[in-house]
Amino acid sequence: MNDPLSATILVVDDEKQIHRFLRPALEAAGYRVLSAASAGEAMRVAGGHPPDAVLLDLGLPDRDGKSVIEQLRALSDPPVIVLSARDQEAEKIACLDAGAVDYVEKPFALGELLARLRSALRRRGSDAAEADGPLVCGPILLDAARHEVRVDGSRIALSPREHAVLALLMRHRDRVITHRQILETIWGKAHGEDVQYLRVYIGQLRQKLGADAARLILTEPGIGYRLVVPDGDPVSGSRASAP
Repeated sequence: MNDPLSATILVVDDEKQIHRFLRPALEAAGYRVLSAASAGEAMRVAGGHPPDAVLLDLGLPDRDGKSVIEQLRALSDPPVIVLSARDQEAEKIACLDAGAVDYVEKPFALGELLARLRSALRRRGSDAAEADGPLVCGPILLDAARHEVRVDGSRIALSPREHAVLALLMRHRDRVITHRQILETIWGKAHGEDVQYLRVYIGQLRQKLGADAARLILTEPGIGYRLVVPDGDPVSGSRASAP
């Protein structure tokens, strides 16, 4: 979703001042805005007008916002950015594990929220065109079919697990992936708590990628990792032909 004029954003929050603040800001940025003040209303609105992205508060009057994440995934699976005053790591991890693509603490800066929203929409748009072809993010090209990774055109050697970690991060670029999600996806459910083990692999991966590429793998302290798409990169996150 590269054109904001085609994107509809659902804001779910029981605080009227949040709606008064966000609606004009989102509309000024070119988005169409839908509003809901409860979980039940959110699902009714989303059922009638499926949104392209959702900004979701957790402290809703009828039930916890995490249940809305799960229901939205079953409906149309829009990217969900959680907006919450709850700052505990466990709460953030639970939301991300439930399927949220990002978590922004209240009070938040409008510029940061809009940037994260653009990232979520950009990733959703590129996902629609993505299959099993080569992935590109900044200087990194990953060709899963050839089991090949290149940085600035030069091939680098990765172990199968390092390759799998990088592929997972690239497929979910611009999204926080929790330690548990990475570990259970690649190593299996029995290794969901082996965070230190994962840190070693991330360290090795960064070293092999080199400084310029390694800076794209951000650490979300206590939560997981995010592969960011460089600003102004015209082909980031899209498919490309392998050299």
